[in-house]
Amino acid sequence: MRSMSIICPNGHLGFAPLRTDSFQRGVAAGPDCIAADSGSDDVGPVPLGSDTSTSPQAWQRHDLEQMLLAARKLGVPMIVGSAGDTGANSRVDLYVRLIKEIAAEHGLAPFKIGYFYSEVDKERVRRALRDGAQVAGLDGYADLTEAELDATDRIVAVAGVHPYIELLEAGADVVIGGRSSDAAVFAAPALHRGFDADKAYYLGKVLECASFCAEPYGGKETVMGEISAEDVRVTAMHPDQRCTIASVAGHAMYERSNPYEEYFAGGKLDMTHCHYEQLTDKTTRITGSRFLPADQVRVKLEGAGKVGERYLGLCGIRDPYTIENVDRVIAWARDKVRERFGDSGYALHYKVYGRDGVMGDLEPLRDQPGHELCVMVQGVAPTAEMAEELTLTGLRQMFYARLPDVKGTAGSVSFPLDEVVRTSAAYRWTLNHTLPVADARELFPTHLTEAGA
Repeated sequence: MRSMSIICPNGHLGFAPLRTDSFQRGVAAGPDCIAADSGSDDVGPVPLGSDTSTSPQAWQRHDLEQMLLAARKLGVPMIVGSAGDTGANSRVDLYVRLIKEIAAEHGLAPFKIGYFYSEVDKERVRRALRDGAQVAGLDGYADLTEAELDATDRIVAVAGVHPYIELLEAGADVVIGGRSSDAAVFAAPALHRGFDADKAYYLGKVLECASFCAEPYGGKETVMGEISAEDVRVTAMHPDQRCTIASVAGHAMYERSNPYEEYFAGGKLDMTHCHYEQLTDKTTRITGSRFLPADQVRVKLEGAGKVGERYLGLCGIRDPYTIENVDRVIAWARDKVRERFGDSGYALHYKVYGRDGVMGDLEPLRDQPGHELCVMVQGVAPTAEMAEELTLTGLRQMFYARLPDVKGTAGSVSFPLDEVVRTSAAYRWTLNHTLPVADARELFPTHLTEAGA
């Protein structure tokens, strides 16, 4: 039975370094391809808007080096998607440069690097709007307006399999992708080798987060997926992990409101009728997935726009009476900020950890706070100077809040730091939309270059 195997060593390359032991076990199994996704909008809009990575370059280089050396040793393709957390053009260029540096450092024989960009010029989107195209909002976003487009600093389109296949057909040994669907990174080489879309897209779905489809939980461990004309099989490489019916089927629910569907540029994967079978202690077999092509290709757009400069401060509360009245303390501080800065032109955010700092209004135990709280204060303003003073005011005035029944004069909050700390500028998501296109490749220009001695 003809088959193809792919190993994935990291569900988000560089976010934390891959585990080398299970990776080398995967390499020893002789895969036909080594692939990993390197991006996510889980990191928030700051990296995209500011054109930076949230992951240290040393960690990204570590994973790229491990993958490149193994792929060149085996003579198989290496594929990385959504380079540098965001898939922005500068991140693709960074990864291409790192691949070339690693190849030179290790004296690797010449090989071809294929890469593609995903950034979309705002004027391209504006023309679509003015031509009457619906740039449709996702997940509660309204359809895009020009005003919201104007508030955007950077846009990336989310590629499907198409630019990856184009580069593999051109003979690329290493492919570095701009922003992409996670699953496309793995589905593309399977489609390139002639396997059907029904199974190829499921292979991509199950491999996208590496060992998150295995149990017991252990991040950054390698898993191997194998596709044939009959099925998809997934195997954990870590000696203490296994891919089970529960762990593999459960992974379809990860970060999904609907565990049966996953959308791509050009269609969707339907997992409604998937059947899971335990083949061995470490391997699960999957059949029954279907890929349903779309009548019209729509490409997802992600955009981020700057809100302002940002400072952050922290305080702790242990006094039970202050904990009981923490909202009144925050209201006092907000009033003092309002006296100083007015009602608009800035943003002031309070998160109360130990009560509802994680879940906010969704917290079911909000009326049962802990015996100790941490309040995080964030101030956002047009300038760094204003943001610093804004945050200091919003933080320190909590110390001076006047509550009935308080007799002491020492204050009832504590400060781990006397100062507030400057952080990255604040950005927000401006685009979470889909754009209709005539060709699924049109937003993703491809390029070829060479590396090695």
